[in-house]
Amino acid sequence: MKNLKKSSLLTAALVLMTLGLSAQNGSAFGLKGGLNYSANGDYFESIGQNAKNPDRNLGYHFGVFGKIGDRIFFRPELVYTTTKSDYDDDQFSVKKLDAPLLVGVKVIGPISVFGGPALQYILDTEFDGITIDNVEDDFSVGVNFGIGLNFDKVGIDLRYERGLNENEASFFNNNSRVDTRPDQLILGLSIAL
Repeated sequence: MKNLKKSSLLTAALVLMTLGLSAQNGSAFGLKGGLNYSANGDYFESIGQNAKNPDRNLGYHFGVFGKIGDRIFFRPELVYTTTKSDYDDDQFSVKKLDAPLLVGVKVIGPISVFGGPALQYILDTEFDGITIDNVEDDFSVGVNFGIGLNFDKVGIDLRYERGLNENEASFFNNNSRVDTRPDQLILGLSIAL
């Protein structure tokens, strides 16, 4: 029993040392992509009626990233993102360009934490087959924060994103509105080139 505990501790120490040695060091540039589990804000059918909360749905993202620094780093990204939200039988989709400007810190070995603003430019919005041209602001600001694991040239991160400024889309003769602010969990995979 005593030998089993020693063996387990030795194995755990070797794994942690190996992970620490293979963690991505220094500056990098590469590709990234992944899945979003998202919902936009409330849907209002008309003034005075109760809001409908969206059901979350899967979307995706892909783009490029850069990383400057090692222990403390700056990581700008440019990402094409699609999100979907379900409101009863209707679906609201958003296509946008995101530019997170993240600052991070390596915590232990391959583990890092990060956060920062995310600039967002809405390319297209659609509600149940109807293209919406009347979005309050095509440009908005959000915030990202999360945790990442980096192994050599491959990284995995899980982050939360939330839009900060109110941004509504109006349609159906301005009787209905949808809040276009994202509220999403993002799982990403990045590969340094």
